[in-house]
Amino acid sequence: MSEPPMSLAGQAHAPSWYADSVPDAPLRAPLRGDHATDVCVLGAGYTGLSTALSLAERGYRVTVLEAHRVGWGASGRNGGQAIVGYGCEVDTLERLVGNADARRLFDFSREGMALLRNRLSHYAIQCDWRDGHASVPINARQERALRAGMDTLVERYDYPLQWWDRQQLRSQLDSPRYRSAMFDAASGHLHPLAYALGLARAAEGLGVVVHEASPVLELVRGDRPQLRTAHGTVTANQVVIAGNAWLQGIAPELESRIMPVGTYIGASAPLGEERARALIRNDMAVADVSWALDYFKLSTDHRLLFGGRASYSALPPPNLRGVMTRRMHQVFPQLADVGMEQVWGGYVDITRNRAPHWGRLTPNVYFAQGFSGHGVAATGLAGAVIAAAIAGQNERLDVFERIPHGRFPGGKLLRTPLLVAAMSWYKLRDVLG
Repeated sequence: MSEPPMSLAGQAHAPSWYADSVPDAPLRAPLRGDHATDVCVLGAGYTGLSTALSLAERGYRVTVLEAHRVGWGASGRNGGQAIVGYGCEVDTLERLVGNADARRLFDFSREGMALLRNRLSHYAIQCDWRDGHASVPINARQERALRAGMDTLVERYDYPLQWWDRQQLRSQLDSPRYRSAMFDAASGHLHPLAYALGLARAAEGLGVVVHEASPVLELVRGDRPQLRTAHGTVTANQVVIAGNAWLQGIAPELESRIMPVGTYIGASAPLGEERARALIRNDMAVADVSWALDYFKLSTDHRLLFGGRASYSALPPPNLRGVMTRRMHQVFPQLADVGMEQVWGGYVDITRNRAPHWGRLTPNVYFAQGFSGHGVAATGLAGAVIAAAIAGQNERLDVFERIPHGRFPGGKLLRTPLLVAAMSWYKLRDVLG
């Protein structure tokens, strides 16, 4: 997929229902001149802002450099589903790092969800938080795997989940497509752009300086690393790379271990409160468990926000509005008279194993990436873990650094075609059951 047309530095947020439904955010001045600080963070999405906030809470001076606007990338465009865990299942973590570290990592993710909720309350971040998330299978194979995964989490990880049969699910979700559900009351959903803007306000309230329209051109490593933009520099004791899918050559050794993947969301025409509530009676977020998954929730103005249609190729899907409308109708045939008023897309970054990739490039250059579609809650955890490591408390970051991560095969020219071929197989398997 080619870079979206709204990619020029400093431009407005990508057109979306999210951008239309928040007050205009203040413009933050681009970096000008040479500056020094304790920590410089690259990227003003969830990861960078959460890291900056955690550091400021510890008394550090922090500068954040953002190429576009606060929350311009995935942080301001995503499905808003905040889910305990990571992009991979716990059995994958067990295979990668062993049972003991897998349990630690999962428990960390629960703390990340608690941190998110605490920050919404403590900093009065108004982002339409709602409790509840359901994972739903569309065929028997998916149902067996989902139930087995739930049993593992309940019995061995002491995580409370509920299993709903088809009848129980239909009492909350009026769709004939799904067989059952794993319901997680601790997870939930929010307005993603409002959350990003709220994190920025909270961080700035503690003295963090955020520069927008300041794309980083070079990272100069050394005893005091430096980030250079077209019009200035920031020299710091530590640097945190939080660009995720938008590193643009700053750290090639990181970029080779993630793949940018396009994902898309549509906002339906207004349904009215009664019709909207009939679709999802308990106002939970929902995601199926296919490789090319659908995910959806209701907005506060009674629209259906429906996401999916992952793109692993370099091209955006043709007729995106029509594609997303048909997918919505497949899940909710009773909405056959309803279309999509807006559609938008963006990139998330995935790792080969879908586990998070956090760590240190050098003793004073930290990074967090590879959230693999599970970043809303995990990014807050990443910021807290990295801030603790900068303060000399390395124990948690050490656990994440023990997760092995391979490069995507094929280099820049071939890795996308290879991934497209692999994902085509998984999509076919979902269809065949």
